Amino acid sequence: MAPKAAKTRRAAQTGTPTNLGANATRDIAGALTTLLADFFALYLKTKNFHWHVSGPHFRDYHLLLDEQATQIFAATDAIAERARKVGGPTLKSIGHIARIKRIKDNDAEYVTTDDMLAELREDNLALAAAMRATHDVCDEHGDVATAGLLENWIDEAEQRVWFLFETSRKG
Repeated sequence: MAPKAAKTRRAAQTGTPTNLGANATRDIAGALTTLLADFFALYLKTKNFHWHVSGPHFRDYHLLLDEQATQIFAATDAIAERARKVGGPTLKSIGHIARIKRIKDNDAEYVTTDDMLAELREDNLALAAAMRATHDVCDEHGDVATAGLLENWIDEAEQRVWFLFETSRKG
């Protein structure tokens, strides 16, 4: 007699087999999709500041912001794929990002370097808080895989905050 297989269901939205319930799929995929929009918004803002930074420490700031943007972008595929793995949909367009993101744009003609660093520091703090809230959703539904990924991304966001803080300190 074959061992009893774990109960799975096909997520209604995507047909992806999962043993998470329908509420878990909805809640986790929804939280991840909003988080993904925030990651893309922060990525673009970080690149914007990377492209427009100026001043005596240009090279250092330019390279720091490029490293941070690369790190932020690197998480986006894993976030989207995790939403799909749990059975939900994810982002489909730039318009979708614009509708659900929580990171505010900065379209100013000129932003001082100090203001750039401070704004990115606050945005990364907000992103870490949003990831903690998403982690709570995962804990509520027993999704340890997504929670584990979030823990690494929270650590990365906190490192970005630390670097931005230390970089902006006056001698």
